[in-house]
Amino acid sequence: MLEAIAVAWLLLFFGDFFSTFLYHIPEHVFGRLHLQTHHSWKKNFRHYAILTFNFQVLLDGILGALPYLLLAVFLWTFSPVGVICGLLFGQFHVWWRHISVLGWETPKFLKMLCQVLYITTPERHWLHHQKTNVGYGDIFTFFEQPAKIWMRSLRLLRLNLRSSLTLIQ
Repeated sequence: MLEAIAVAWLLLFFGDFFSTFLYHIPEHVFGRLHLQTHHSWKKNFRHYAILTFNFQVLLDGILGALPYLLLAVFLWTFSPVGVICGLLFGQFHVWWRHISVLGWETPKFLKMLCQVLYITTPERHWLHHQKTNVGYGDIFTFFEQPAKIWMRSLRLLRLNLRSSLTLIQ
């Protein structure tokens, strides 16, 4: 039982870490797919966040989930039950954090519990949709500050790359 809990937590923690730092933030800085499919003001939030068969939206979701899935393969040998529970909790959290548009307001006791456990609430995730420079960490909020530092570093890198390319031309 404890092994399954540990594996589920490791899957969620490291999946969120790798998804945030290797996909989500680089996509915000260098890419377009995530911004067009997940942050576009033209989209009906309910449609593209929860109920869609749009290829680009599904691709963005798969790329964001890829770190979790790769970790699941590795962690499977330690606890298949932990992997399944971790993936199910992760998917449940994806659905839950996107329900703000439906008028959901997280109850105060649950907000406090999420704050103590550093878990992203729907309100916090909605803040990320409104201001794409804040609210990082799909599941855990403690990735926020390191994510901001990583984003600034990548933006500086992008500027340096652009200026280097301009000098070459």
